[in-house]
Amino acid sequence: MTHPAHTVRIDYLRPPDRREVFVQELILDAPEVKVTLARSVFFDPPIRIHGEVALESGSDAVWFTFPGHWHDIGRFHRADSTFTGFYANVLTPPVIGSGGDWATTDLFLDVWMTPEGEISVLDEDQFQEAVTERWIPPETAARARAEVEWITKEHEAGRWPPAVVKEWPLERALQLSSSTSQEAQRRPRSR
Repeated sequence: MTHPAHTVRIDYLRPPDRREVFVQELILDAPEVKVTLARSVFFDPPIRIHGEVALESGSDAVWFTFPGHWHDIGRFHRADSTFTGFYANVLTPPVIGSGGDWATTDLFLDVWMTPEGEISVLDEDQFQEAVTERWIPPETAARARAEVEWITKEHEAGRWPPAVVKEWPLERALQLSSSTSQEAQRRPRSR
């Protein structure tokens, strides 16, 4: 297990043709999980889930990518660092390249878990549109639906989110962040 301080570029396709590249700092590179930190993200308007702000401009998010898995997990925060919940993004298993280049395709379905432990499935309407328009193949759509069912069952059994996600709160991620270290080095020291 290593604690590198470098960035990854995540090529993120949202079918049919919306492509974004997310640059995040890789703070834990283990065979079973990659932990990345997205600092001071920009959202205008804020992302609201069930009427509550989950992410807003200036927010940080800690992301957990599990090689070979059909979802990743984000720990979401507001700009003041208030934890808002866990967000499972159902997607194709990421292709993790050797130079820090990753690629994945969004499969529309998401699972949200509040800090109190309540879960809900998000974006079913967008998923249905993607299926109807054939933006994702039927077998991939079935796999996405199966992933949501698996997450739900694992949550009911007390195994989701996995322990590693609970072990990496924002504070721990920030301690290993090179950008946090660089900011601290630039700040004048108080006497």
